[in-house]
Amino acid sequence: MKIPVRSAGGAKLKAIAVDDTVFGIKPNLAVVHQAFMAQRANQRAGSASTKSRGEVRGSSAKVRVQKGTGRARQGTARAGHRRGGGVTFGPKPRSYRQALPKRMKRLAIRSVLSGKVADGRVVVVNELAVEKPSTKQMADALANLGIERSALVVTGEPDRSVYVSARNIPKTKVLPADYLNVVDMVTHRHLVMTVAAVRRCEALWGGDRVGQRRPKVGVAASGQEAS
Repeated sequence: MKIPVRSAGGAKLKAIAVDDTVFGIKPNLAVVHQAFMAQRANQRAGSASTKSRGEVRGSSAKVRVQKGTGRARQGTARAGHRRGGGVTFGPKPRSYRQALPKRMKRLAIRSVLSGKVADGRVVVVNELAVEKPSTKQMADALANLGIERSALVVTGEPDRSVYVSARNIPKTKVLPADYLNVVDMVTHRHLVMTVAAVRRCEALWGGDRVGQRRPKVGVAASGQEAS
């Protein structure tokens, strides 16, 4: 398939052929959802902590005698139902990490890229050359490309000038192609990619890497047992 290329000023230049295995597959929404939830879970700190009744400072003696007062029986002041007592079944530091196979991560990224292309939300530009950081210049470029809402700008290599120019623009984020992920693509409406970023995505997730498996331990890639 082919995707049109535009200049930073918004003019149409040409159309480039892209890898269908990266930008033209049928999106697997189930895998995209699983990858999204796994990435969000891995971002959780898991540092919430509360004290149980055994960790709260205070006496372990009964508040009052068991019988003879006519009132309800009571135990220690550190019990969870009393003010200042411990928390019953409260959170403790833990890891929320979810493991996800590499093949599923790659499929999720390819699915989101293909979905963005199908919806017409991928804008490919020839280059985003910025001699010196300029927020106004970057904002004008996005406006010329018809970007009115949130946008994820993807470059082929890390570009600090582009990053600094776009960091103060609301709902705009800059990432190199190597750090492209499901959460950032899903949470931004438009995807602005340079031609170099497109080629880098094809090198990372297209071609021979589609469906690639890790060879078994002790077995060579050709299927022969390793000596």
